[in-house]
Amino acid sequence: MKPFTVHKGKVAGIDRANIDTDQIIPKQFLKRIERTGFGKFLFYDWRYIDGEKPNPDFELNRPENEGATILVANENFGCGSSREHAPWALQDYGFQAIIAPSFADIFYNNCLKNGLLPIRLAKQDVEYLLRESTKADYELTISLEDQRVYDDSGFERTFDIDPYRKQLLLKGWDEIDLTFVYEPYIAEYEKKHCPMS
Repeated sequence: MKPFTVHKGKVAGIDRANIDTDQIIPKQFLKRIERTGFGKFLFYDWRYIDGEKPNPDFELNRPENEGATILVANENFGCGSSREHAPWALQDYGFQAIIAPSFADIFYNNCLKNGLLPIRLAKQDVEYLLRESTKADYELTISLEDQRVYDDSGFERTFDIDPYRKQLLLKGWDEIDLTFVYEPYIAEYEKKHCPMS
């Protein structure tokens, strides 16, 4: 994973609640074993008409949202089945952070474990960001170290995150990387307690 420290990026908004993982990445695309290549299938049923033609009414297909790296949506984002492919698809598309009033618990944790930052903000703040996201080139800055989200017009909010998860994101580590930090201690323990015969 890449370390997440400070990110400034264009914002895209999807003003819908209860966006489930079946919409984020439909089940027919879950056969891949790699973590990459899912971005083209993100919100597939909403992005395309009959699986081919881009839907001009879908938010991410609008020209002003091209290149967005921060997604803002409404409450209960990521509900539904607990597929890790959902954060993979969002990341592969280019998103580095998701802002919503609330997230499904499993989705929230899957994001953190895969280097995608989910940020909970109050409903009225999300509504403000959704309105602002309709403007061309609206950007936010996210500082994980300070736990702040802000724009160039005076909007600024702080957010909560588990300190353990925060440190892993700042270092760009997953739990396997963390295990490697303790490899010398594990080797020493094995030498003392599990001698080779």
